Amino acid sequence: MEERMHINWYPGHMKKTKELLQTSLSLVDIVVEVVDSRIPLASKNPDIDKIAANKPRIIVLNKEDLANPSMTGKWIDYYQKKGFIAIAMNASSGNGLDRLITAIDRAYSAQKEKFLSKGMINRAPRIMIVGIPNSGKSSLINKLTGRKSAHTGDRPGVTKGKQWVRVKGNLEMLDTPGILWPKFEDDRVAMLLAFTGAIKDDVLNVEEIGFQLLHRIKNMDHTLIEKRYGIEVDPEQETIEIMNEIAYERKFILRGKEIDYHRTGQTILNEFRAGLIGKVTLETPPEHDNKSDVED
Repeated sequence: MEERMHINWYPGHMKKTKELLQTSLSLVDIVVEVVDSRIPLASKNPDIDKIAANKPRIIVLNKEDLANPSMTGKWIDYYQKKGFIAIAMNASSGNGLDRLITAIDRAYSAQKEKFLSKGMINRAPRIMIVGIPNSGKSSLINKLTGRKSAHTGDRPGVTKGKQWVRVKGNLEMLDTPGILWPKFEDDRVAMLLAFTGAIKDDVLNVEEIGFQLLHRIKNMDHTLIEKRYGIEVDPEQETIEIMNEIAYERKFILRGKEIDYHRTGQTILNEFRAGLIGKVTLETPPEHDNKSDVED
C-alpha cells in the first residue's frame, strides 16, 4: 500500500466560513485557534495565519489526554518561539481551562492598557474561536460557558453558522464552523487529518488509512501495538503482516477465510482516536525552522 491521497475537499459551507472569518475579524480582539495535540501542525489551518496575522493569537493544543505529554511540551515551546501564546488542555473534561483564561487575560493586557490610558471604560474582550473540523472547538465553548451553547458531535463539521457566546459574564466569544483549506498540497497532512477524523471516513479508503496509521505507530513504538492487540511485533516486520495478525486476533475474517481489511482498518482508526492504543503524537516540531507555517 502506498501513502498517497488525492483529496480536494472544500464544501460550500467552508468557503462561506472563510469569508465569514474575514468579515468578522474586525469585531474581535483575540483569535483562539484550537488544534489537535496529536498533529499540532497538520491540524493548524494556514488560512488562519493569513486572515488573523495582525491579531493576538492563542494556540490551544486540545485533546492533550490523547497525546504524548513530552511531545506536547515541545510543541508548546515551538509555538511560543513563533510568537503565539500556547497552552494544552482537554476541552471535553475542562482540564486546562484555567490556563486558557489566564492566556486570554495575558493576550488582552495591551488592549486593556490602551483603553485605560485613554480614560475609557474597560470593555469585555472579544474573542474568535477557530479550528478545523473535529478539533474540539465546540466542546471548548461548552466548557467556557458551562452549558451546551454549541452543537457537538463525533463527525466533522457539526457546528453550523455564527454564534456569539457570552463567557464568564463579561467575555464575548465568536464561534465559527470548522474549516479546512481548499486543497491539500501535502499528502502527509491529508493523511494525518484522516487519522484523527478531521476528514470524514466516508470519503476515504478506510483500509488504506488504517494500514498507514498502523505503519506509523509501528515505526514510532511497536510495543503499543503489542500491548493493545496481544501480538508479538518485530520492528522489521512488514506492516501488512501485523495487520493480518490483528485481524486474526480479533476474528475479522470473511467467508473463504479472507481477511476483512475494512473492519480491521476501521478498528485501528477507532481505537487510536479513542486513545486505546496509547498516548500517541504523530508529529514532531520542525527543527531549526525559521520559515513561516504558511507557504506562499
